[in-house]
Amino acid sequence: MSKSKDALTVSRLIKMKERNEKIVMATAYDYPSALLVDAAGVDMILVGDSLGNVVQGRETTLSVTLDQMIYHSEIVARAANRAFVVVDMPFPYCQLGPNDGLRAAARIMQETGADAVKIESGRDRIETVRAIVRAGIPVLGHCGLQPQSVHISGYKVQRDHDRLMDDAEALCDAGVFGILLECVPRESAGEAARKFPVPVIGIGAGNLCDGQVLVFHDYLLYGLKTKEELPKHARSYASIGEIIVQATGQYIKDVRSGSFPSEEESF
Repeated sequence: MSKSKDALTVSRLIKMKERNEKIVMATAYDYPSALLVDAAGVDMILVGDSLGNVVQGRETTLSVTLDQMIYHSEIVARAANRAFVVVDMPFPYCQLGPNDGLRAAARIMQETGADAVKIESGRDRIETVRAIVRAGIPVLGHCGLQPQSVHISGYKVQRDHDRLMDDAEALCDAGVFGILLECVPRESAGEAARKFPVPVIGIGAGNLCDGQVLVFHDYLLYGLKTKEELPKHARSYASIGEIIVQATGQYIKDVRSGSFPSEEESF
């Protein structure tokens, strides 16, 4: 699908921040999901390595490969008409240094048709971010909780305010077009949004950010999760998983009773 005339770009996203217009981002990992969130009007789609958790059923994102990210991202980018598509750089390409990081980012951009990559990075991996930006590839920085470093940081709120500000400043200096803050205190995220000129997108970072991102499978309860099992920062807007189970149960009953297919549904 070719992009529409009102498709989001880096410059348009920055203009949205300048106008105090909230930016809405959602994850998608396949064609129908991307079609639906794009049609609903989200501004950005994230093809997250969170697909390891919500699509593959794994405990962490660490096993998601570059080829898998490219496969899912090409499908999503093909479905996106207006939304700006961002692809997670999977572990361990950025951790291996600028050369490996740049090669992986170049493959993503060349093979998927996406608009940007997202990199979990603070000052510690800033040279990789800088190299990718210098190559002309838009980068969304990601600091605070970094799931690729979960074995060190754990899945918990990141409360080191000074480190957060230092990491965000380094990312801005390296040329990122935006920053995603995950699981950080509301006031810290708000200060970052006020201080830095690029859009600050939050997930578990309060309502003072320039925009928000949620995981598709969380806000739709798509799967067997209940509201009680969602992270504190997530909100459910529908119970798609329950609808699917009920509909499939009815299909099973109809087949076993012989009522499906009916005469009208037969040739």
